[in-house]
Amino acid sequence: MKEGFVKLDRRVAIITSHALGDTLLLMVIARNLLDQGAEVAVFGRASWALRAWFPDVDIRPLPADAQWRETLAPWDTVLQMHVHQPVRDLASLHHNVRILDPLTDDVSNPPMVTRFTEFCRAEFNLPAVHTENGIAPRAGLQHRRYTRRVVIHPEASTPDKRWLPQRFLSLARNLERWGYEVAFVMAPDELPRWNSLLLSRFAVHTFSSLDGLAGWLYESGWFIGNDSGVGHLAANLGVPTLSLFRRRAVAQRWRPAWGNAQVVLPWQWLPGASLKERFWRETLTCSRVLSAFARMTEE
Repeated sequence: MKEGFVKLDRRVAIITSHALGDTLLLMVIARNLLDQGAEVAVFGRASWALRAWFPDVDIRPLPADAQWRETLAPWDTVLQMHVHQPVRDLASLHHNVRILDPLTDDVSNPPMVTRFTEFCRAEFNLPAVHTENGIAPRAGLQHRRYTRRVVIHPEASTPDKRWLPQRFLSLARNLERWGYEVAFVMAPDELPRWNSLLLSRFAVHTFSSLDGLAGWLYESGWFIGNDSGVGHLAANLGVPTLSLFRRRAVAQRWRPAWGNAQVVLPWQWLPGASLKERFWRETLTCSRVLSAFARMTEE
């Protein structure tokens, strides 16, 4: 163990969320602990799919439900983001479980990556913490090789996070006129919502694995998308990222945490959070997104 890591007997298991963005943020905890000499194992669906991008981290697939108690027995502390997933009733399977979801309730509303690094400092008494998760490119890939390729991700985990389809199409047409190569990306199960709109006009890419998606994003020039895990991945890979958010407070908490990651918000003239949530798609105009993208390309 490195000097300064007070709880020298700590062996920490981290069970990552099914959500890609949460997984990448939780890897910040893993990286801080590893840098201070702790022994860490990471379990998770998304983390396992991206294990080649974290080559020095002990990443394992999720075991069968009946195997969790035995799997976790050697570990001093078990961390999980949500109480309900991936493992239900985790506290009944291990004597020292920390659920991290309460960290989202901080009224001062710092970014989640800051909350996780401060958790490392407070919970494990680390002398120094940082916001990096240690993601490393696969061999043979060239960063931002296709500098004129703008990746657009029009999907999100829930419908309330998705901008209007016709505005994504208008955005793509304008970017094409500016001389960019536009490429849409989405999961295979998301494609049916977009077939008639996109397939005859723009390139649409789907990937069977997060590993393949990560490699393709890493070589792309720019990324624009809704508040989603794919936006976190693009930013984490050092691709300049523009994320569309509904409200300022949500953006401050959940915005991508790495690199040249910018946020664009709707016009704020509507009063109250409820109306902003209801009409954000209409008040976030295509010209506003294009202007934010233009500013990002100048940095």
